This record gives sequence, structure tokens and C-alpha cells, in this order.
Amino acid sequence: MEIAPRISVDEKIRFGKPVIAGTRVPVDLILGKLAGGMSYEEVMDEYEIMLADILAVLDYASKCLSNEEIRLVS
Repeated sequence: MEIAPRISVDEKIRFGKPVIAGTRVPVDLILGKLAGGMSYEEVMDEYEIMLADILAVLDYASKCLSNEEIRLVS
């Protein structure tokens, strides 16, 4: 099931974690690689994905974080 453009979940693929649609590449893996310093080109080559896939991952993560609520407890 597509939960965002180019992002899907299926309980039979990667235990239902969000992945790039049509692949088994998890969203969190791509975010981690980018955060670790890999370039878009390196990630695209290593996982055989397109720039549009990376941008979809970043958009999905951004939207997930924008809904996150943090409550400070003292």
C-alpha cells in the first residue's frame, strides 16, 4: 500500500517498514546513508534508485517529523 508518493508499506516486505515503492530499500536506510555523508549519487548507485526516490524519502521524513509532538517533562 502506498502511504506517500513513491513510499509504500507491505507487511511481507521488510516487516512492514516504509520502503521505496517497488523496492525493498527502507526509508530509514536511505536517511541514514545521507546523514552519514553519502552523496545523492552514491546512494543512487549503491541502491539502484532514482533522485525522485531520494526526494520522496526526504519529503516523507519531513512530513512525519512535522506531525511529531515533543513534551518536556521536568
